[in-house]
Amino acid sequence: MDNYTTLVLGSTLALSFLYIIIAKICSIRGIKKLPPGPSPWPIIGNFHLLGTKPHRSLVNLAQIYGPIMSLKIGQKTIVVISSSTMAKQVLQKQDLAFSNRFITNALQAHMYSKFSVACLPVCPQWRMLRKILNKSVFSSNKLDANEHLRSQKVKELIAYCAKCSQQGKALDICQAVFKTNFNLMCSTLFSKDLADPFSDSKVELKDMIWGVMNEAAKINLADYFPILEKIDLQRTRYRANYHFGKLFKFLDDLIDERLEEKQRSHGEKNDVLEVLLNFSAENPKEMDQNHIKSMLLDLVAGGTDSPITILEWAMSELIRQPEIMKKVQLELGEVIGKGKQVEESNIPKLPYLQFVVKETLRMHPPTPFLIPRKVVEQDVELCDYIIPKDSSILVNVWAIGRDPTFWKDPLVFRPERFQNLEVDVRGRDFELIPFGAGRRICPGLPLAMRLVQTMLGSLLNSFNWKLEGDIEPKDLDMEETFSFISSKARPLRVIPSPL
Repeated sequence: MDNYTTLVLGSTLALSFLYIIIAKICSIRGIKKLPPGPSPWPIIGNFHLLGTKPHRSLVNLAQIYGPIMSLKIGQKTIVVISSSTMAKQVLQKQDLAFSNRFITNALQAHMYSKFSVACLPVCPQWRMLRKILNKSVFSSNKLDANEHLRSQKVKELIAYCAKCSQQGKALDICQAVFKTNFNLMCSTLFSKDLADPFSDSKVELKDMIWGVMNEAAKINLADYFPILEKIDLQRTRYRANYHFGKLFKFLDDLIDERLEEKQRSHGEKNDVLEVLLNFSAENPKEMDQNHIKSMLLDLVAGGTDSPITILEWAMSELIRQPEIMKKVQLELGEVIGKGKQVEESNIPKLPYLQFVVKETLRMHPPTPFLIPRKVVEQDVELCDYIIPKDSSILVNVWAIGRDPTFWKDPLVFRPERFQNLEVDVRGRDFELIPFGAGRRICPGLPLAMRLVQTMLGSLLNSFNWKLEGDIEPKDLDMEETFSFISSKARPLRVIPSPL
């Protein structure tokens, strides 16, 4: 009996030991399949590591775990890309596998994500809508044809700054440029201005747009714990429904007004709304009013806020470093003449101005993360790792622009670095991808670059600038907010004076 007991006990221990070894080996192999990352806490995963500025927190984690790492956020796996090499793999070499969007709970309000070209998966409907955008809004021919509109709006911006200069009062750069850019987008889309460029009053539509974008950018528990979707614990979906409802009501009114005009007269307007309505009339099954509203919202939101943010950061960096501002002003004076408005045809002759814009985009991309991608159909192999189905891919362009392995002195604003560096922002050079790359690259990139360069050049060639309240340039607050658009935490308020 003793021998039998000893045999059973020994066999049990041996089998248990073997089971532990096999389980350990399987566990190690499983871990090796996923990119490395911090150990998750029960239930919340790695939520506690994100902080209030995730783009910065994830840079610190990438220094430990590498340029491709995995996090567990609630019940979701997030793969974070923090280097140009990895970004090229995701956005170019395996672009199709990672081309679908991670749609937050907020973006599903009013069924926006089912009709928006920014949210739709790569499918025939998305290709059709993207083709319309590329051909009817952002093609070189279309942009050239509308250059007079942009020139007129920049002239209005300069006139508003001149008025402030005469009165000796400070202006909020972000607010002033918003009205210029917003009116430009409205003229292009609807053939009408919706904001008074000479008024200090707020534009209600801006608050609605920012409301939508802020809700979409917030960390919402329902996105990572599906069980909370119906509860709406943080009231994110409620607020998103409110903002989307107001925006769509505004767009419905504009569309109905245009349809009534078309019934009363046979004349057509040369704007984007007319193009979309005509296409919808000819192809009612492919495009309805929901598609039109969502596309217009994509254009107003994306085309208004990004250029404003870029320009505010550029002005902030130049005010902090007056010697760089003087270099830009010297180039502008020599090439086009002091005090003149910069036209788009002048831009190729202004390389230092272009360097300043590139350096701004490197240090202050308008969105710190590209809109998250999602692995939808099946597991995907990426650089010897397995990215599980339903994982989200987050490309940290803020980190890539400050990567010390490529950029010398990455925290220093130095436009001269581009003098002998052939790096562009159009999605071909993955060290600088503020607008993304691949098939999901921002379609508004050509318009944004034209706008930022002409507005910035015109402001610098028309005025000198100083901070409100006699603040020293070196003391300017450069903290940023974390949202869908990464703007300055404190708006830039400056006083213009004639050159």
